[in-house]
Amino acid sequence: MFNIVLVNPEIPPNTGNISRTCAVTGTRLHLVRPFGFEISDKTLKRAGLDYWKDLDVRYYDSFEELEEAYPDGRFFLTSTHAIRSYADVEYRDGDFIVFGRETAGLGPELLSRRARDTIRIPMLPDQRSLNLSNSAAIVLYEALRQTGFKGLE
Repeated sequence: MFNIVLVNPEIPPNTGNISRTCAVTGTRLHLVRPFGFEISDKTLKRAGLDYWKDLDVRYYDSFEELEEAYPDGRFFLTSTHAIRSYADVEYRDGDFIVFGRETAGLGPELLSRRARDTIRIPMLPDQRSLNLSNSAAIVLYEALRQTGFKGLE
């Protein structure tokens, strides 16, 4: 099982799209507070997220709390400033793919602390970055492809 991590997500539809991708691929979703929206039964129902009950989702108050919960985890932090392409990583079952806020990405302190673990999706220079839910799908499906789409039809 792969793990998608959203650190301080701000836009509900992005988190909804990512959660759906996680649900259909058997990927665990980790959400790091604070969020730019409320997650409650009422808001989930209003957004049509009827699959949320089938999702393996975990919540944390900080990225450090997540790291402490998985001390042996391999974390790949996505950033437009990274040098290594996401396609150059040899993914393994259990890896964590980490995404930051839509407006600012992951913080500079975290990126510098884990600089060896950063990856990027190649794109034209001086352009806005891809949508967060598209980025999560791109990287996750590469990891799934590399591991033979285990358990998926």
